[in-house]
Amino acid sequence: MGDPFYITTAIHYPNGKPHIGHAYEMVAADAIARFQRQAGRDVLFQTGTDEHGLKMAQTARARGVETRAFADEMSRHFRVMADRLDIGYDRFIRTVEADHHRASQAIWPAMSDSGDLYLDRYEGWYSVRDEAFYDEAELVAGENGEKLSPQGTPVEWTAEETWFFRLSRYQQPLLDLYAAQPDFIRPESRRNEVMRFVEGGLSDLSVSRTSFDWGVPVPGSPGHVMYVWVDALTNYLTGTGYPDRDADNARFWPADLHLIGKDIVRFHAVYWPAFLMSAGIPLPKSVFGHGFLLTRGGEKMSKSLGNVVDPMDLADSFGVDALRYFFLREVSFGQDGSYSPEAIVARVNAELANSFGNLAQRTLAFIAKNLDGVLPSVGTADAADAMLIEEVVVACAGMKSAFEDLALSQGLEAWMRGVFACNAYIDAQAPWALRKSDPDRMHAVLRTLIRAIRMLAIAIVPVVPGSAGKLLDQLNIPESERDHAAIDDDGWYERLAGKNTRLAPPTPVFPRLELPREAEDA
Repeated sequence: MGDPFYITTAIHYPNGKPHIGHAYEMVAADAIARFQRQAGRDVLFQTGTDEHGLKMAQTARARGVETRAFADEMSRHFRVMADRLDIGYDRFIRTVEADHHRASQAIWPAMSDSGDLYLDRYEGWYSVRDEAFYDEAELVAGENGEKLSPQGTPVEWTAEETWFFRLSRYQQPLLDLYAAQPDFIRPESRRNEVMRFVEGGLSDLSVSRTSFDWGVPVPGSPGHVMYVWVDALTNYLTGTGYPDRDADNARFWPADLHLIGKDIVRFHAVYWPAFLMSAGIPLPKSVFGHGFLLTRGGEKMSKSLGNVVDPMDLADSFGVDALRYFFLREVSFGQDGSYSPEAIVARVNAELANSFGNLAQRTLAFIAKNLDGVLPSVGTADAADAMLIEEVVVACAGMKSAFEDLALSQGLEAWMRGVFACNAYIDAQAPWALRKSDPDRMHAVLRTLIRAIRMLAIAIVPVVPGSAGKLLDQLNIPESERDHAAIDDDGWYERLAGKNTRLAPPTPVFPRLELPREAEDA
């Protein structure tokens, strides 16, 4: 087993059904987790739902149901979505679970023992929708002059007895952290935003509520429940078995990567490291704030705006792997991007169906028809063969390097260069013409193409696991030979050919997409 690698998504707030933004984050995290598993790492991948807080209680009350029953129902939608999108999580955590309450009630006294919690009265602005407190200076004016949060959400004046966390004590330690570990917050634009916020001064943070009871009870303080973000952030520790130091998953802390939306970077890059410093717990290695997927009109998708796109509908219309590929290829990771049915169809057809899928299909179909499925012999090689293999090796290495740096779109761009090289090669070599004029050379060309297609299929497994897996099955590549090391294994072909392997007639794995009728009529 390789070195531990722990990746988390934000745990999603299930006061409404999941939308395309939730799907985007899960797919990106899953691709990264699968990539790290291919590299031989011992991976823990956690996602889940954040089910406490005033917003959940209010939404349940408005629907006339018990809050726990509402949480059960809504959390299930997120798990169903994750399973539908082929998200290979190791733990789907719910903050209502007993081990999570235990972890939250362990970090609280650890912060208290550091002298960082005190009881006082909070009077200030609170956004129920954001589950966040805001200083007066952070508020903006709405169209009618009403006060809004920096996110444009309504705020209300709140006054109640509360426990405070001495966040002000951690201004300099946080700035020292950002200076010492420039990659703690990524991309750089998010790091700069956070640094400006912290440099402006930090106020102590209200970390308990008494106006409702849907949350984790504060130890030794009847009537108080933890501020939702205290228990939400602690979920990352829960997954490692905290506070048990000898838990099975304890080896995974500190987390390697918290993958989150850019709108909650403050909670993860300011509050969370401060809580951990206070509790004497090592800090995660990196927080990455990805961008939003926007509508064709450039709006952020949100339940409150009523412009939510159901990712399940998209998966039904276009297929899971097509959707996964589009998410990671279309948008430069860390920046905002846009979605439309037309964009999905254009991207997937041009690259997966017409380029890689067609390359694999016509190569394998040619072998099935002309060689009865038997793997081609060595044949007469020439410089073009070696040049193609080198181009594909470079393409796969470029993808690997980019994925290690979380440059997912650039990684897929590098991969496509290998695909394009293969298509140029097959057109130039024309094995269909060689069948009669030079069968020996035809064998060399087909062998070279099989080698290249295999490398490209292994490299793309993290992004389109179902489709790439089917293609590798058609090539008779065992599950144990689909990791990064296998890409560079030159002996696999001889081992397979030595067993008199016969490939079955292929089935297309990357079908062309059609625009849904409703999109055509829009």
